[in-house]
Amino acid sequence: MEAKKETPPPLPPIVDQLKEYAETRFKLLKYEAIEGGTSILASMITDAITAISMVLAFMFASLTLAFYLAYLLNSDWEGFGCVALIYLIIAIVIKMNKERIEKPLINLFIQKLFKK
Repeated sequence: MEAKKETPPPLPPIVDQLKEYAETRFKLLKYEAIEGGTSILASMITDAITAISMVLAFMFASLTLAFYLAYLLNSDWEGFGCVALIYLIIAIVIKMNKERIEKPLINLFIQKLFKK
């Protein structure tokens, strides 16, 4: 007698469903990662544009103040010197309060990174 060749039984439908579920879950995770990455990138770009605009506005406001003080004091070097002195005072105050300024900034950056 000839030995019958046994064919493997067909896969039950549950295995197919599990494979399909795993593939769908993988696609979902991939799309969520893409969404997270693009939202962080978009946030960084808008923050950079905002920061550049603020720096330019600050520079022009500083020049305006310096020229105005120079006009009031009738001396260019005194007007620009007063603005430089203002910045020196601001820098000293920030340096003295560095710890109190850093913690809220760190928390802000962490919240921005893990924002959903």
